[in-house]
Amino acid sequence: ANMSYLADSNILTRLAQKQSQHYPFARRAVISLRRQGEEICIVPQNLIEFWSVATRPAVNNGLGLTASEAKLEIRKFRRLFKFYDDKFGIFDEWENLVAKYQVSGKNVHDARLVAAMIKHNFTHLLTFNGKDFKRFGEIIVIDPQSF
Repeated sequence: ANMSYLADSNILTRLAQKQSQHYPFARRAVISLRRQGEEICIVPQNLIEFWSVATRPAVNNGLGLTASEAKLEIRKFRRLFKFYDDKFGIFDEWENLVAKYQVSGKNVHDARLVAAMIKHNFTHLLTFNGKDFKRFGEIIVIDPQSF
């Protein structure tokens, strides 16, 4: 049975930074999953989070891209990965998750990605930030460095 993988936003930021030490891991993970016939997906939130990091100055932990450059990267990601638009019910799912796991602060954004995964029936999350997602029993977290 095929599983569906969601690429976390940090996979996108690493793929856009060829000089990053994490770039080879992100690239190898994507290529390996493709070879195994797995579908790698993205949702609007990934692209919104990517844009935020991409257009932030490098001194503030961003990529320092212009809006035009960020748009080109997003076009590439929409060709590279299968894009699933937001669907009805993601908010209610998010609300259930943040209550169930007592999520607070910036981790509420992670919970929204998990909510989208549940609504789209994605089983696995490819992410460099596994510790942020380990509380969510509904998904399987995969580290790109394990490929």
